[in-house]
Amino acid sequence: MSNPQSRVLIIEDDRFLRRACETSLQKQGFAVTSAIDGEAGLAAIQRDRPDIVLLDLLMPKLPGLEVLRAVKRDAATRAIPIVILSNSSRIEDRKEVMALGAVSYLVKSNLSLRELGARIRELLEKVT
Repeated sequence: MSNPQSRVLIIEDDRFLRRACETSLQKQGFAVTSAIDGEAGLAAIQRDRPDIVLLDLLMPKLPGLEVLRAVKRDAATRAIPIVILSNSSRIEDRKEVMALGAVSYLVKSNLSLRELGARIRELLEKVT
């Protein structure tokens, strides 16, 4: 089980996927918060400084790419690992977000909620 101190922020506008991720990760011992759009997500990152962020790319108010850029530009938040959740499996999209500083890129259609928790633990171990 994960350390309860591991705080995950999910920024995802799809209510079903957001709630499924929240429930699964909470059951795996993570402290989970969420935001439903890019603006709220960026504000939560700046305010709460989560241990890791799951970030959708296509969202209302502020796209995920802009959230990623803003987080990586800010010295106070740039070390926070960002995992991209996307519907796109295009190599170009993956390369772009990785070049901007994302630590992982997960395609939603291939997402296993059980594996998501293991992947988050693995990524957190790398940064601590």
